[in-house]
Amino acid sequence: MSAPTDVRPDRGSAGRERGGLRVAVQKLGTALSNMVLPNIAAFIAWGLITALFIEVGWITLIGENVFGYEGGYGLVERLGGWGAGAEAGGIVAPMITYLLPLLIGYTGGRMLYDDNIRGGVVGAIATMGAITGAGVPMFLGAMVMGPLGGWSMKKLDALWADRIRPGFEMLVNNFSAGIWGMILAILGFVAAGPFVEAFSNAAGNVVRFLVDNSLLPLTSILVEPAKILFLNNAINHGIFTPLGTTEAITDGQSILFLIEANPGPGLGLLLAFAVFGTGLAKASAPGAALIQFVGGIHEIYFPYVLMKPRLILAVIAGGMTGVATNLVFGSGLRAPAAPGSIIAVLIQSPVGSLVGVILSVVLSALVTFLVAAVLLRTGKDDDADLAGATERMEEMKGKRSSVAGALTGGGVATATRPIGSIVFACDAGMGSSAMGASVLRRKIRDAGYEDVTVVNKAISSLRDDADLVVTHRDLTDRARQRTPSAVHVSVEDFMASPRYDEVVALVGESRSAAEPTEPAPSSSVPATAQPAASMAGPATGAGTSAAPEAGAAPAGGLLAVEAIVLEGRASSKAEAISEAGGLLVASGAVPAAYVEAMHEREESVSTHMGSGLAIPHGTNEAKGLIARTAISFVRYPQGLDWDGKDTEFVIGVAGAGDDHLQVLSRVAEVFLDESQVARLRAARTAEEVQAVLSES
Repeated sequence: MSAPTDVRPDRGSAGRERGGLRVAVQKLGTALSNMVLPNIAAFIAWGLITALFIEVGWITLIGENVFGYEGGYGLVERLGGWGAGAEAGGIVAPMITYLLPLLIGYTGGRMLYDDNIRGGVVGAIATMGAITGAGVPMFLGAMVMGPLGGWSMKKLDALWADRIRPGFEMLVNNFSAGIWGMILAILGFVAAGPFVEAFSNAAGNVVRFLVDNSLLPLTSILVEPAKILFLNNAINHGIFTPLGTTEAITDGQSILFLIEANPGPGLGLLLAFAVFGTGLAKASAPGAALIQFVGGIHEIYFPYVLMKPRLILAVIAGGMTGVATNLVFGSGLRAPAAPGSIIAVLIQSPVGSLVGVILSVVLSALVTFLVAAVLLRTGKDDDADLAGATERMEEMKGKRSSVAGALTGGGVATATRPIGSIVFACDAGMGSSAMGASVLRRKIRDAGYEDVTVVNKAISSLRDDADLVVTHRDLTDRARQRTPSAVHVSVEDFMASPRYDEVVALVGESRSAAEPTEPAPSSSVPATAQPAASMAGPATGAGTSAAPEAGAAPAGGLLAVEAIVLEGRASSKAEAISEAGGLLVASGAVPAAYVEAMHEREESVSTHMGSGLAIPHGTNEAKGLIARTAISFVRYPQGLDWDGKDTEFVIGVAGAGDDHLQVLSRVAEVFLDESQVARLRAARTAEEVQAVLSES
């Protein structure tokens, strides 16, 4: 059954469509870059061999220009495959023709077969067909045939999984992979190789057109904003590296390697903050500049742009200047500079390109600095939040940034006493905070801090007796007013926030800083002594929970079969809330007015938990409407957009007491386990969903 959809207009649909498109492009770009990044050392090795041993490489140029030596170079010629060693072929051409594409194909196949070597082997076999069927290096072909090999082998293996007679497993597995690999290799030779070669030639013609007409600098208008959205690796290693490597084979270098990897724009932006910035941004900019320019970690300057989006104009101007400089001087790199450090850039620069490459870095940094300086001085004097921008950057990246500490002072906060009690607070203390507390509680206990309590509460019931309070970033100010003496941590992704690991580290730091004999704070009660769940009734609106991770109450009593929909009909967030709420109404747990409270709650702070899950619920004031505790479950196989985040599962929550919290604790466990999520995704009946959510 399905509830009527909400007839109210979805005011944010355009923004969510853009967010959904960004997520989709980001996923594709991540997949492409993930095939190249693990093998970047091989690209560097090939670039160094090329730089040293080809006929115009460093060894021959130094020998002729410095020492005046014009004789035979013996081993150098044999390694480079030129002069007297031309017949031997060298190792430069075989590496670029066979080794690098095969590595990409193997990585792609393994990646699409859940990191299974079997998928990697079939992907490499398929890639070999594309290599031999084309006359250009098959990087793009490897990015197609490798994943195709791994994915298709996974699907074939699933057909006869658990059906092979004992003793025949190795025979079936080896011959199935060999036969299927042969078929894909032939397909790659006949179809993929020629097709990708034609595509590569067409892309090369586009690049040459841009170069010949001095239009290549315009690519920075797209590249620089895309970098901020964490498409930098996708652009550099998914697009520029394959095209640039093909160009480098014929020309000895490629300008494409420097369009995204140029460290100049980032350096110029950070120097502008160091001179004209304020507060934490100004203080952290010099250290960030060193990490970005020398270490090559470009993501460290992304939060500065997210904090003041108008500064994207500065990095675009700098990027265009760098590309234009390389065009004027005809300069480029022999191989990718990864990471984008000035050291890597200089190492991969041919002798004849050193002047142009260095000037492209210097001038791009100078132009970015000047434009950013103007924007910082003339823009409105707002009180920018670098910490908040850093968290938004990490949320876009999908994991904690290894360099975030350089921007935020090395951690989320500083604890002045041992942390013994942690409160996860949200608007109603009903769903979001319960899920977040469950995830954080598991991390705390896995770290060995059994005496630290992690409970969830409504913000209205907070008291200034907690050591640390975790809230959604939009609620932190409200929570800080009620608990001024606590350490406050802001999150956005409740299921997989990078801040949770920082909280665990902060607990450890607070313990190690205290005297060994110092007792735990009075507000801390050993977790083992806590009741399974404790939450004040709806009259007080105070919701707390210290529900155990295991042994959750069966979901059957709270999640009725009639409240489970496997094919949701909603196409927007608002419709999904109405659909999940309608199931609660139909079950008799709440009146129709509670659904309106669910929409009202969503307007304050998103109930998207991350990991494809949203748990809409009513406001704290609406708890009095709840007749009995219940939850609903709606699955959207086609997915829907929830404020720019992909969503596949929606769980509606109506919690009058504390009995739903154990089920939500189980839900948190499920959505942190990809195999359990796969069971929900594959469930054919409502009873199967119940079984997954009620198992202990």
